[in-house]
Amino acid sequence: MPIAKQVAEAMTRASWIRRMFEEGAELKAKLGPDRVFDMSLGNPIAEPPEAVRAELRRLVNDPVPGMHRYMSNQGLAEAREAIAARHARAGGVDVGADGVVLSCGAAACLNVLFHALLDPGSEVVIVAPFFPEYLFYAANHGGVVKIAKTTDDFLLDVDAIEREVGEATRAVVICSPNNPTGRLYDEASLKALADMLARKAPDALLVSDEPYRRIIFDGHRVPNLLDVTTQSVIISSHSKDIGLAGERLGFVLVHPEARDRQALLDAMVFSNRTLGFVNAPALMQRVIATTQHATVDVADYQRKRDLLHGPLVEAGYACPKPEGAFYLFPRAPIDDDVAFVRKLIEHGVLVVPGSGFGWPGHFRISYCVEDRVLEGALAGFRAAAEQVRAAT
Repeated sequence: MPIAKQVAEAMTRASWIRRMFEEGAELKAKLGPDRVFDMSLGNPIAEPPEAVRAELRRLVNDPVPGMHRYMSNQGLAEAREAIAARHARAGGVDVGADGVVLSCGAAACLNVLFHALLDPGSEVVIVAPFFPEYLFYAANHGGVVKIAKTTDDFLLDVDAIEREVGEATRAVVICSPNNPTGRLYDEASLKALADMLARKAPDALLVSDEPYRRIIFDGHRVPNLLDVTTQSVIISSHSKDIGLAGERLGFVLVHPEARDRQALLDAMVFSNRTLGFVNAPALMQRVIATTQHATVDVADYQRKRDLLHGPLVEAGYACPKPEGAFYLFPRAPIDDDVAFVRKLIEHGVLVVPGSGFGWPGHFRISYCVEDRVLEGALAGFRAAAEQVRAAT
């Protein structure tokens, strides 16, 4: 039976992240898991904080009547109130419970937003390097993606974004702290971007994808997009900050003064249902309603960053030091990032080519893994770099 042409074409361009993860599984079966150092997938090993586990145990042992039933497609009121309150404490703008929509992870939230926003041919501007699935999320709903590059050190280039913004632009999507680079976009750049959109595409939304918002290092602060512009939407999840990736719990925050706000919220709630997400997982909504204060051990991620970043730079890799998330995005020693990633595989090291993120010549390392993986991979990084440099 033939599958849809659009899906068949998309599968040929499918995410390098999953491709490398699957290749890693095969390599582990062949060589043994102790000889493979897999840093391909952003699948954090950090366990949820004790407060989250304690609340889960409490609910399981003393269940609330009806706690597994359907609820409002927008999400439980108490969970939405808690999320809105935490963000208000962090940034000052209170979207209120009515300005929050819960769905099945940040990925579902982006699909819900795009379904609500896009007509066939509507444009979404994304910033490279980017999370590869953005391309498919927009295409799911008839959107056309326009790509603007960052600066050489992966910071926002507002002029480059402006060149891609036009009459059909419905949204500009940024990710900060960024996947794959870990870079943090500063408030001045965000304000310049918002000012440009207000002038050139006043109805467009500035959308910040922020699953790594609370994984920040060295005392840095993440600017709150809601403080920068009223035409703003924040999308996030608890996959990374409290270690619930497999539970698929995400949320959307819409600025209280966004243009046509209620129409957008109503459209997202409708889309949540009709796309089949229906509602975010009921049990986990109850858990996060009382545990918004909890986070994974961010200091441990910073330690892992430093464990890897310093030795890579010493080995000759050019790599900006990330301010957050749990990724490094070094430049490959040769221009062909895919060929270099293949060379690393010969040493049992699995990473993802930068080509998959719209930025050839680099590769992504996910360091949300055990220390033994980081330490074991360093020899492979050194050896592969020496081999390709000797051959050129």
